[in-house]
Amino acid sequence: MRTSNLLLCLVFFTSAIFAQQKAAQKTSGNPIFPGWYADPEGAIFGREYWVYPTYSAKYKEQVFMDAFSSKDLINWTKHPNILQNKDVKWADKAMWAPSITKKDNKYYLFFGANDIQNNDELGGIGVAVSNKPEGPFIDHIGKPLIDKFHNGAQPIDQYIFNDKDGQYYLYYGGWKHCNVVKLSDDFKSVVPFPDGSTYKEITPENYVEGPFMFMRNGKYYFMWSEGGWTGPNYFVAYAIADSPIGPFKRIDRILKQDTAIATGAGHNSVIQNPKTKEYYILYHRRPLGETNGNHRVTCIEKMEFDENGYIKPVQITFEGVGASKL
Repeated sequence: MRTSNLLLCLVFFTSAIFAQQKAAQKTSGNPIFPGWYADPEGAIFGREYWVYPTYSAKYKEQVFMDAFSSKDLINWTKHPNILQNKDVKWADKAMWAPSITKKDNKYYLFFGANDIQNNDELGGIGVAVSNKPEGPFIDHIGKPLIDKFHNGAQPIDQYIFNDKDGQYYLYYGGWKHCNVVKLSDDFKSVVPFPDGSTYKEITPENYVEGPFMFMRNGKYYFMWSEGGWTGPNYFVAYAIADSPIGPFKRIDRILKQDTAIATGAGHNSVIQNPKTKEYYILYHRRPLGETNGNHRVTCIEKMEFDENGYIKPVQITFEGVGASKL
């Protein structure tokens, strides 16, 4: 009991120190909030920024998801247990890489669970729903949305994208393969493309995992992670296309580790302040000296473009970004 109380006091003390440091600083700092968190999905709802990450721990301990909100990118509020495996009867472990969207005044959280290795295992990509961005979220379908390997893609690392015509697409895939599917209006099934295909492979060169999509000036920017997530050779690369289904020809790598700051930088998302038009890239990295693969933290940097619309290489920092209100 004494050991348990001591640990609780230590956690409280560490969080208090982190909060004091935040109050005194003029930039977000990196990491932007304490704790082991990876695969951050950024979103903007109303006048608040939101981040939905993976709780970075052993697979059997990944049975819940937390979220974080901020009005200025500097001060963050934690919303614990927004989704738990007890509310998803088929999810047992490895709840990963949440992706969120708002539709018809409801919030839909897409997530991976169970890290299935073949088509005989139960798991894959699920959908949860809530009336609030902080949850609580409950299972939307009662079973996985995608529970099989198609085109060699492990059903993980999902990203929900709303195209300019209102059609929702889901990009996903591990094991060096990436698929895109069209979603039904109720997010309970996938629907065929005009050519009759359902699971369309769009894997670009060197793709490994972590797909992400955004639009800028009428172009589709597709991003992904390369290398291995537990090691130093983890990067973010991108392509630009005229269509949400590509083709996606790899342009370059724009985010990587800096051995003077952190290692294993990857699995990103992007948000844009609609007032200032500034772009920010959220990603995870491993602090220097950490050898545990799960010891990853969530960070943020400004992301800029050159005169031709190409993404400039992002320098990872300890400072992060300045205050930005919506």
